[in-house]
Amino acid sequence: MNITPLTLEGTHVRLEPLELNHADDLFAASQYFEIWELMIAPAPKTRDEMRAWIGKSLEQSAAGTNIWFAVIRRADNRAVGVTSYLNISRADRGLEIGGTWLTPAVWRTALNTECKYLLLQHAFETLGCVRVQLKTDERNVRSQRAIERLGAKREGVLRKYQITHTGYARNTVMYSVIDSEWAEVKNKLEGFLKSEERGA
Repeated sequence: MNITPLTLEGTHVRLEPLELNHADDLFAASQYFEIWELMIAPAPKTRDEMRAWIGKSLEQSAAGTNIWFAVIRRADNRAVGVTSYLNISRADRGLEIGGTWLTPAVWRTALNTECKYLLLQHAFETLGCVRVQLKTDERNVRSQRAIERLGAKREGVLRKYQITHTGYARNTVMYSVIDSEWAEVKNKLEGFLKSEERGA
C-alpha cells in the first residue's frame, strides 16, 4: 500500500493535504464545545495552538504514520474540519479512518457522508486495503450511530483503551469494514448521497 498525501475530489467536499494555510479556517470552524466534549485531544484555544497542532500533523504525514486531510466545503472553498488515515499497517493492508472533527454546521449532511465515501473508496479501490477500521468513545452515541449508518460492523468495546485530555479513561467502540463488504457499503453510501442531494 503506497499511502502518500493526496487530494480526493467529490461533489460537496474536497479532501486535500493538511497545510498551515488552513489554520485560520480551521480555528474558526473549531470554536464549538460539542466538537471537543468527547475527543481525546483538547480544543486549540488560539490560532497559534492550531498552527502548532497542524505542524505536528505535517510531521506525521511526512513520516507516513498518519495521512492528514483538510476537509474543504466546495460551496465556499473553506476548511470545515480535518480527517486522516491512521494506524496504517502496510503489511496487513489495513488502516483506520479517524482523528476526524467537523464543524457542527456540516454534521448529518451530504458533505459528511461524501467525506467517508471518498476515504473508503480510495482505501479499498486504490490502496487495496482488506480492512478499514473506525473507533469512537463509548459515550458518543451520535458517532456510533453515524458509523453504523455507513454499514461498518461493530466488533466490540476496548475497555479503558485511551486517556482523554481530561484524564478520563475512555472505553472505545471498534468498528470495521472489510474488502468483501465494500460493494454493499458503497451502494448504501451512494444511495444516501443521492437522497441527501435531493433533500438539499
